[in-house]
Amino acid sequence: MADLFTPLRLGSLELPNRIWMAPLTRCRAEEGHLPGPLMAEYYGQRASAGLIVAEATMVMEGNSAFWHEPGVCSQAQIEGWRLTTEAVHRAGGRIVLQLWHGGRACHPLLNGGAQPVGPSPIATTGAEVHTPEGKKPYVVPRELRDDELPAIVEGFRQAARAATDAGFDGVEVHGANGYLLDSFLRNGSNKRSGPYGGSIANRARLLLEVLQVVGQETPLMGLRLSPLNSFNAMADSDPIGLVTWLAQRLNDRPLAYLHLIRGDLLAQQQGDVLTPARQHFRGLLVANMGYTAAEANAAIAAGDLDAVAFGTSFMANPDLPERFRRGAPLNAPDPASFYSPGPTGYTDYPTLGPQP
Repeated sequence: MADLFTPLRLGSLELPNRIWMAPLTRCRAEEGHLPGPLMAEYYGQRASAGLIVAEATMVMEGNSAFWHEPGVCSQAQIEGWRLTTEAVHRAGGRIVLQLWHGGRACHPLLNGGAQPVGPSPIATTGAEVHTPEGKKPYVVPRELRDDELPAIVEGFRQAARAATDAGFDGVEVHGANGYLLDSFLRNGSNKRSGPYGGSIANRARLLLEVLQVVGQETPLMGLRLSPLNSFNAMADSDPIGLVTWLAQRLNDRPLAYLHLIRGDLLAQQQGDVLTPARQHFRGLLVANMGYTAAEANAAIAAGDLDAVAFGTSFMANPDLPERFRRGAPLNAPDPASFYSPGPTGYTDYPTLGPQP
């Protein structure tokens, strides 16, 4: 019977455990969205994860949504990321890069005045974005024309190639949490007509086109989805139908794993998205959101999941697998330092000493 410490084959990778590190935006990139030595230290500290999914990373310049997030659009950014991949590999770890377009969550103050883009001119509501001028409301995005979408697909393809050049073991396409690809998927944000709007098949067209080209540029590809999550003012009229349709069609793409946020961070929408995903998707299924070690073990033992991704607990516990193995207490995360600059609350969380 499998558990969190049962090795797992993922493509060409042999993972020593099933305790994955979820992608966590930390806003520690240097000027120019450059990954630097501090980020390399942070990820290297967490190399005991079965797999690290590095944070949301811009696939195209001019689409910043977090001010100090990294990119993978330039040679300097590729070289910066090599510091991280080398640090993780030296420590015996495995790491993939999450490829991301912020879509309507971007803001003009972060992008030289450029209006953000999305499937429809519908702004994110109920939240604000951090900018150099303080917190600001999101703005109404410009509706993308159909003839602009091939350039976005190409941007993801180039980013996948760049991630491979930077030494990543693969990539995870970010199709979750209200960013560009997710905003096309869900009918609460996609009100367009034509080949990219209306039916599930049309709303999923952009995502499937991205997966097709990304899979040609990387040795390993995963996908993250959040059918229930209402973060960034997202909703869909039939999230279970959406994930069921996608789980079936994703088998036609070179997808090694599907990474699902199992619920709604804001508790506005409910449902079981894991069961239809497990029933229809033939690759590895990974889930995230609020799992304890005991619950994760039970889900893996029951065959419901192949691995579980941990977010804030990995943020605060660089040695999370060892703490789970020993049954040791966990460090509490410090929310005040989640997005602040520097090492505090980033690389200074303590690890366990040698086992007595």
